[in-house]
Amino acid sequence: MKILLLAICLTAIACPVFSQELYVNTEPASNMATNSLGIRVENQGFFSPDYKNRSTIEAMYGASRHLMVHGSVYMSDYYSNNQHFEGGSVYAKYRFLSIDTVQKHFRGAAFVKLASINNPVPNQEITLEGDNSGLQSGVIFTQLLHKLALSGSASYLRAFDNRGGYNLPASQARNAAAYTLSAGYLLLPRNYRDYKQVNMNLYVELLGKTNPGHNQSYLDVAPAVQFIFNSVCRLDFSYRTPLYNAIDRNSKNMYLVRLEYTFFNL
Repeated sequence: MKILLLAICLTAIACPVFSQELYVNTEPASNMATNSLGIRVENQGFFSPDYKNRSTIEAMYGASRHLMVHGSVYMSDYYSNNQHFEGGSVYAKYRFLSIDTVQKHFRGAAFVKLASINNPVPNQEITLEGDNSGLQSGVIFTQLLHKLALSGSASYLRAFDNRGGYNLPASQARNAAAYTLSAGYLLLPRNYRDYKQVNMNLYVELLGKTNPGHNQSYLDVAPAVQFIFNSVCRLDFSYRTPLYNAIDRNSKNMYLVRLEYTFFNL
C-alpha cells in the first residue's frame, strides 16, 4: 500500500511538469506511465458545406517505460446521411531515446499505426482516422524546457483498399508524407502546490501532409487549449485551419473536442 501511494504521489508531482507535452492534435515522444490505462472520447467535425462529425473512442495502455499501445474505433456521417461504424486502428510507440535533467528532457520515439476502414474511397488526403485503410510509420522528437515543450514528427503513410469493396482508383495517391511541429506551454498553475490544482495548457501545432508526385499538399495551423483536473482528467479544445491548401480533404477547418481519463497503477 505504501508503495502504491508513493507511486501515485510521484505521478501527480510529475504531471504539472510534463503536462504541456499532452498535445491535442499530435503525440509526443514521451509515453504514459507503466501499467496506466487511458480512455479517450473525441468528437471532431466541420460545418461547411454541411455539418458532419466523427466520434472516436480510444484506449491507451502504458506497457512499459519504453512502449505504449493504442486501440481506436470510429463512427461518423462523413460518407452517409447517418452515423455509422467505420472501422478501427491500432497504434504502437517505442521510446528509444531519453536524455533527462531537472525539468528538462529530450526524447525520441518511433511509431507505427495500422487501420482497417469500411468506407467509400475518400478525398485526396490519406488519413487513417476513419477514412483510409493503411499503414503509417514515423519518428517523433520532443524537447521539454521547464514550462515549454516542443515536438516534431515525420512519417510515411501507405493507403490500402478499403474494406467493403471500396478500392482506390489507379489515379489516386497511395503514398503520403506527413510532418508536424507542436509547441505547448503550461500557463496555469503559476506555482504548484498539489495535484488537485487545475492545469491549463496552451498549444500551437502545425500539421502538414503531401502526396508525392501528385502536386497535392497542405499545411494547417491548430491552436488549442487544454485543462487537466486532479492530474487524471483532461479536456481538450482545438480548431485547425489551412495556412496553405492544395488537396481535397475532410480535415480542412475542423473543430476537435476530447475528454480523457487516466487510471494509474492498474
